This record gives sequence, structure tokens and C-alpha cells, in this order.
Amino acid sequence: MTIALRDIRTLAACLLLPASALAAQVAAPAPSQPGASHAARCEVWARELSFARSVADHDASAFADHVHTDAVFGPSTTEPARGRDAVVRQWDGLIAGKGLRLYWYPAQVVVAGTGDHAWSTGPALYEDPSPTAKHHYRLGRFHSVWRRDSDGVWRVLFDDGNAPQPASQDQAAAFRAGRIEACPEPLEPG
Repeated sequence: MTIALRDIRTLAACLLLPASALAAQVAAPAPSQPGASHAARCEVWARELSFARSVADHDASAFADHVHTDAVFGPSTTEPARGRDAVVRQWDGLIAGKGLRLYWYPAQVVVAGTGDHAWSTGPALYEDPSPTAKHHYRLGRFHSVWRRDSDGVWRVLFDDGNAPQPASQDQAAAFRAGRIEACPEPLEPG
């Protein structure tokens, strides 16, 4: 039995048609689309700024609302704080503004393809206003993993950072000047 080249092409087209038709019907999830990813990134950017503002404003309730119920803060330490209540207790002095003051803002936010997890990082400024402080300013970096909860709100699931290093008053001023409120547009590839 001889099969003509035209018959082979027809058979191949018939076999491939259902697969291509199925692929066309299955839409990619919205968060993996560039616009949706940018929107989610900007949501996390704004949420990170709001999280930092909760500490600067000494608002324990707002701080707690930014923390996921299953959060782990300080996962690189030997005794991380586990769960929202433990994190809020651990941060109580910082939130109250007793002694050390902490400020931070995002410099980069990346959203996972699923659209329900994100990573943020940026600089952090520790300020010790005590007249006897050896270093009034220290600079470090934070790293946070955010999760979109079932209510649609982004909350911090993991939070950590590096050990802050002594900084000058000029470096502290540069930190403050570097804060960007608006979510930056994504960089064009290539």
C-alpha cells in the first residue's frame, strides 16, 4: 500500500488540529500575562510601602494586618518568629518606636507566574536617636515573600534581611531621598 505525500500531510493536519484547537481554548492564567503581572507587582509595591508606614506611624493593628497568619520572620536566624502573634510580639518595641526606629521601602518586586506570591527587597534604615548611641544610623536590606490571601489582600509570609552596617548622616539622607512612592514601569526586555 502506497501513501501519497498529500495523504500524510492531511493525516498530520487531522492529528494536530485537535491539539492546536485545545491549546487555543486553554487561556493562560491572568497573572502570568504581562499587564496582570505588572498590576500585581504594583499592588505588592504599595502594600510594602503601607507595611513600612505602619511601623513609622506606630500602628500595631495596621502592622498585624500586613502579616500572614502563618508568617515566619527571621527565617535565617536560629529562633525565627512563627505566626502573626509571635511576629507582632517580637516587633512590639519597633512598632511602638521605643529606642530604635526602622524605615524601609521596596526597590524591586517580582511576582511569581501564578500571581499569588511575590518577592520584594529594598534598603532599610535603622535609626537610634539616643544621644549615647555609637551609631545613630545603620543601613541594611530586607527581603520579603508576600502571599495573596483568600480575601485578595497581600500579606507577608516570610521576612528577613541582612545585618545592617553603620551609616553616615549623608547616607541616611540618601536613603530617604531614594524612596519612590509610585510603582515603576517594568523594564523592557533586551
